[in-house]
Amino acid sequence: MTKDWQFHFRVLNLLGKLWEESTSEENKEYLGAAMDALYFIMRTGQSHDFDAYRESVETDAPPLVVAAFDTKENAEAWLKKHPNPPSGARVLIAGEYYSVLCDDDLKRRHLVSGLTLEYYLREMLDDGLPPPVATFDTMEQARAWVDSQPEPPRLVVITIAGEPHLVAYHYKVGLRAIYPLSRAAPPGSINYDVEPE
Repeated sequence: MTKDWQFHFRVLNLLGKLWEESTSEENKEYLGAAMDALYFIMRTGQSHDFDAYRESVETDAPPLVVAAFDTKENAEAWLKKHPNPPSGARVLIAGEYYSVLCDDDLKRRHLVSGLTLEYYLREMLDDGLPPPVATFDTMEQARAWVDSQPEPPRLVVITIAGEPHLVAYHYKVGLRAIYPLSRAAPPGSINYDVEPE
C-alpha cells in the first residue's frame, strides 16, 4: 500500500468517526458526501492526481488546468469531441484561463473566460513576493532561461526589464509559463469573506 492510500484511509477513518459521533443529520450528509468523494477518487484511480492537486494548493501554485491550447478554435474542437467534458475545470488558451461549462445533458458546451489568473496574481502580491531568482532584459532571454531548466521552476519570481513576472509550471499539462505580475487584479478587488452558495 502506498503512502497516499494510507493517508486516504486515515482521512476516511476520521470522517467515519466524525459521522458516527454527529447528532446532526445535515452534518452526517455532508460528512457522507466527503467520504464518497474520497472513495470516488480512490476507486477511479485518481489518487495520484488528487495528491498532486493537494500539493499544488499547499505550494500556492497557479490554479490547476486540465488542458492547454494555442487557439480557442483548437480548444472548442477538443471540447466538442470530448466524450465526458470536465465541466467546471479550467483550461489555458494562449496563456489565458477559461472555464469549461456544460449543461446537464452535455448538448451545450462552452468555454468562458474569467479573471482566474488576475485574482491569483493579486493574492500573490497581497501576500508579498519572494525575491527574484533571475533578471533579464527581454522576454526572449527569460523564455530561453525557463526552457533550459532541467527541472521546470514550479513557482518563482523573475524580473524582465525591471518588471516582476511569475514563472510557473502547469504540471498537469507540462507547460512552463511566464506571467507578468502587472496583470494582477486591482487592490481590494478580492472579497475574501464571500461564502459559496
